[in-house]
Amino acid sequence: MRYEGTVIRPPSEAYSLIVQVTIGCSHNKCTFCGTFKNEKFRFRALEEVMEDLRWARAYYRMAERIFLADADVLVLKTDYLVKLLDNIHALFPECNRVSSYATAQDVLRKTPEDLALLKARGLGMLYLGAETGNREILKSVRKGSTREELIEAVHKIGTAGMRSSVTFISGLGGRNMWREHAVDTGTIISEMEPDYASLLTLIVDPCAPLSEDVKNGTFVPLTPEEVLEETKLLVETIHVKKRCVFRSNHASNYLPLRGTLPEDKDALLRQIASAGVLRPERYRML
Repeated sequence: MRYEGTVIRPPSEAYSLIVQVTIGCSHNKCTFCGTFKNEKFRFRALEEVMEDLRWARAYYRMAERIFLADADVLVLKTDYLVKLLDNIHALFPECNRVSSYATAQDVLRKTPEDLALLKARGLGMLYLGAETGNREILKSVRKGSTREELIEAVHKIGTAGMRSSVTFISGLGGRNMWREHAVDTGTIISEMEPDYASLLTLIVDPCAPLSEDVKNGTFVPLTPEEVLEETKLLVETIHVKKRCVFRSNHASNYLPLRGTLPEDKDALLRQIASAGVLRPERYRML
């Protein structure tokens, strides 16, 4: 496989075949992210991607899951994606799930018919980084999506029959707005009702613009104990009726949490309240 620059994937795609379809991120303005700051966004020619897939077919005996990288493959035209998905399933008939990252803008630009077509061709899950439910924080970190757009995008994914996995970042409000971040993130999860909701914990990348705010004191990161307090309030605020798998077991998290809402809510809160030894800073990673 040919990879260019930094290739990222969700933790749950660790055993998937990773196929790089786009290079970088079309938005690339989020202040907390330094991943693609030195990369110019572009997409690869379909035939070039197909060459990689044919090589993978010759090398891998089984590829039951395929993840399309990089940051927002759904920005590509529907015709391109349909051809890609058709070729994937011709080459890998055993593949039972194709997934990719998407932004709220990507999803909202697609028509319901586009999304339904992509689902029919095998695109089964979209990963969306919402980061927070707080309107002020969304603006300050230059996310490029409003709270309302994020909610609408997740609902649109569900209407198309795809599963949604939405990521949020503990500590993104800093010490000044931890409470607002917790409450508004809990309520946006309640309104979205995604299939999966995941918490990462903020690690300030030296390449990210947010690192300058930390240096000059305008952004104060939370301590591990403050992150737990924020997480407790966030979980308390979630009120979903539809089944939602909740995770905070990323390498960046101080305390791994795993449960299904709403039934495991009390158990998650007890686990937070009784937390003992937290993951040391030296073992945390992006």
